[in-house]
Amino acid sequence: MDEKNIEHTRPERRDAAENRQRILDAALRLFEQNGVEQVSMNQIATEAQIGPGTLYRRYRNKSELCLDLIKDNIVLLFDDIDEYLEANRKNAPDQRLRGLLDLFIRFREKKAQLLTGVEESTPINSFKSRMQSPLHDDLHQLFVELFDEMHANEQNYLNSVFRADMLLMALSKDFYSFQRNVRGYTPELLLEQLGLIFLN
Repeated sequence: MDEKNIEHTRPERRDAAENRQRILDAALRLFEQNGVEQVSMNQIATEAQIGPGTLYRRYRNKSELCLDLIKDNIVLLFDDIDEYLEANRKNAPDQRLRGLLDLFIRFREKKAQLLTGVEESTPINSFKSRMQSPLHDDLHQLFVELFDEMHANEQNYLNSVFRADMLLMALSKDFYSFQRNVRGYTPELLLEQLGLIFLN
């Protein structure tokens, strides 16, 4: 076993674990009071009563911090998706994709603030960073597999990777927030419209 693997399996030091919890508690308090987008990393460090260097050693940006806050919920989301896909494996792929979208939209509604933070990143390469996040990667893979299955018997069909990219853009914070807050669409109407575009 190499040194890198040993490092990953070593338990977290008690002071490091306490700092991590202090950071997460402080961030959650500030996010609930002000919204994720309005809170800076320096404010979190001050609220947690730690130095900015300590904060940045653990989290390079707010996106990583939000991911740590939400990761247990993301694990539960994918558990629910796996259970749903297994229970409905005999259904047509477009029906399974609709169910998957319904699960994600409900998750997005419940965890909107933290998801916004996960999707938010530094201005440099922000789009690239967002498109390479673990949440994006796992959803993208599921979408591609279902699109491939939907069109398995067709000779000419849209590229599944491209379609999955477009679907994820439609579910991203900016587009989703615009449809909800400016267009006034309900989650149910959004699901219906996405179905008309991507599931036909």
